[in-house]
Amino acid sequence: MVHHRRGLRRLIADDELVAAVEHDWTTAPLSPKRTAMLAYAVKLTTTPADMDDADVDALRHADFSDRDILDITEVVGYYAYANRIADGLGIKTEHWIPD
Repeated sequence: MVHHRRGLRRLIADDELVAAVEHDWTTAPLSPKRTAMLAYAVKLTTTPADMDDADVDALRHADFSDRDILDITEVVGYYAYANRIADGLGIKTEHWIPD
């Protein structure tokens, strides 16, 4: 989580928004486009077998291109893979990585 928080702060550059996203992204003041992307990412992460055409259509409706959707899906899939490898091996965040 610490590593992801650093990246989020770097990308968003708004500590209040980062805190709101960390607390509950569904109530954070995000654009409809970001909200659609996060809803897709959460569903793909938590219930991948439930994904269907409507999920992709929701991203298209939020103005994501097919390339954007592929990129989102690949990033979500990569993090799922990397986190499971790290968790499976018991890898902990290095003490020198700042919060």
